[in-house]
Parts: sequence; structure tokens; C-alpha cells
Amino acid sequence: MAKVQYFGTGRRKKSIARVRLVPGNGNITINDRSLDEYFNYDTLKVIAKEPLKITDTLDKYDVIVNVNGGGYTGQAGAIRHGISRALLKADGELRPILKKAGFLTRDPRMKERKKYGLKKARRAPQFSKR
Repeated sequence: MAKVQYFGTGRRKKSIARVRLVPGNGNITINDRSLDEYFNYDTLKVIAKEPLKITDTLDKYDVIVNVNGGGYTGQAGAIRHGISRALLKADGELRPILKKAGFLTRDPRMKERKKYGLKKARRAPQFSKR
């Protein structure tokens, strides 16, 4: 008998997280490492766990994540988005809770492109009178 799995894809900035929810006891694995081992900061751990905490499913599912691209903050946001989408497939009743918390909306903010004549997107070269 095959185990039931729920899939969700989350994105934030340049990060993409492919999330699998498997019935279990709350283990979170990211790129074959535990959550505590992968993220150094407690804030990032909290961000990644938020959808499970808000829906009271923290000890109901094991979460297996494959994430790449971007930095740690973007990856934590992508994981949160992916877990939320997978929870929605697992139980459609959770939609109002996740929607109200804003976890189903993909954050559209991206890095602004660098413009010619400038050092960065908006940073102009230093001005000198002489």
C-alpha cells in the first residue's frame, strides 16, 4: 500500500521549495538535513513552521523539503508558501485560516534591476564638485 503524500511548490524571490507532506509525527527535513541544522536563526525556523502551527497540524505531518536558489530568508518564505499549498491539498477546510494569515499569496517583491550609469539599482556615483 502506497503512503498518501501531498505536494506543494512555494516561491519567494529567487528561491523555489518543493514540499512533500507525509502523515507522521512532525519531523521537518530540508535538503536531507533537520530544520534546526539547516536554519541558524530562530526567526527563520518560526517562519517555516508558521502554517503548521496556525492550523494545529504540527505533529500530524512529516515535512520533506527540497529547496534551492536565493538566500536563507527567501528560502524560509518559499518553504512557508509550499507547506501552505500542500496543507490546502491535504485539507481544503484550512483555506480560510491560511488565506487570512496571507500564506497562500505569493510575495511578488523581487530585486530591482541595475540601471546603466548607476552603481546599483538606484545608487548613483559619488558627486564631486571639482
